Amino acid sequence: MGSSIVADGTVTSDETGIASPEVGGRGALDSILGFHIRLAHGAVYRHFSETFADLGLTQKQVSVLWLVGSEPGIAQIEVGGRLRMDRATTMTIVNRLQARGYLSRHRSSSDGRKQSLHLTPEGEAALVEAKGCIAEHEAWLKGRFSPAEVEKLVEMLERIHD
Repeated sequence: MGSSIVADGTVTSDETGIASPEVGGRGALDSILGFHIRLAHGAVYRHFSETFADLGLTQKQVSVLWLVGSEPGIAQIEVGGRLRMDRATTMTIVNRLQARGYLSRHRSSSDGRKQSLHLTPEGEAALVEAKGCIAEHEAWLKGRFSPAEVEKLVEMLERIHD
């Protein structure tokens, strides 16, 4: 099995099209898109965690607070569906936020089988603080791209997660 150099200068294996070990310091991993997505996710997650350390909230908890704050009375099952979380994860997050005094849960007036969610005053205050942290985190992230690149990146990422 031999190698060839393609138009962009990348050295690839003739059979797989994956970069040869001598390219980029990480070998064949440098040509694997999923690897770069994982590295980017790790960097974004680390910065998020550092930014939110004083709040003691996770990304999912912040997302739940934001969604409930935007749509008071939203059903717990609807929150899970919109955030693409399974029922057990959604319930765990809601339970934790309720235990911290950030959410209240009530039986839905339109469907007694559903739980409607509302922010408490403490939850509203936590969300205001979280939104400030999100603005800081977003500025850090978007600062690496032009506005046009941000728009294109979101469009491309939506192709993966939608």
